[in-house]
Amino acid sequence: MKPKTRLIHGGIFGDEATGAVSTPIYQVSTYKQEAVGKFKGYEYSRTGNPTRHALEELIADVEYGHAGFAFGSGMAAISSVMMLFSAGDHIILTDDVYGGTYRVVNKVLNRFGLEFTFVDTGDLEAIEAAVKANTKAIFIETPTNPLLKVTDIEAVSAYAKSKNLLTIVDNTFMTPYLQNPLKLGADIVLHSATKYIGGHSDVVAGLVVVSSEQLATDMHFVQNSVGAILGPQDSWLLMRS
Repeated sequence: MKPKTRLIHGGIFGDEATGAVSTPIYQVSTYKQEAVGKFKGYEYSRTGNPTRHALEELIADVEYGHAGFAFGSGMAAISSVMMLFSAGDHIILTDDVYGGTYRVVNKVLNRFGLEFTFVDTGDLEAIEAAVKANTKAIFIETPTNPLLKVTDIEAVSAYAKSKNLLTIVDNTFMTPYLQNPLKLGADIVLHSATKYIGGHSDVVAGLVVVSSEQLATDMHFVQNSVGAILGPQDSWLLMRS
């Protein structure tokens, strides 16, 4: 499918229970179980909600990924991705990242033992010089906010794979319509959906898409454990957008 078609027809179509062509807003926290521990796909809306799931399937489709995850803000998405790592791990970031990203890694996440180095990721030699024995990932924002600096995603992803590192791309400014980092070799792509994906200045949200089953399992564990989820009303609004 072409990008416009994927945006309209990707993800989950309608609602089988009612025949509605638009996924309903399931404004619900808990679900009736058929027996103890036996439920119809959903048990608690922090773990999974049909409206949020429809959005997550849609963003996975338009980013050509394995699985999608919806969060309460772009910063919640970024922070949750960083929770895939452990104390002592080192992550390289684009030097002109969004101010909120810079703040959370330098004022919050560093207190939990994560290490960060900021470099010009448009310069592959600068990335190579920053890699350490405990480096686990390269976090790219391209184009950056606000200076619109550009990084070659394909080149950085290829280098990262050669060093067994994850490549994470903040794709907020380009959107999935213009750029698909997973198709260029990245492992994780994320968005502040508050901006161009939302498009109407009425939703604060974050989205993450991963490229593999293992990353999907790990990301869902963090999402469910931390609980920084997007509500069903905002999930529906993003699908509309």
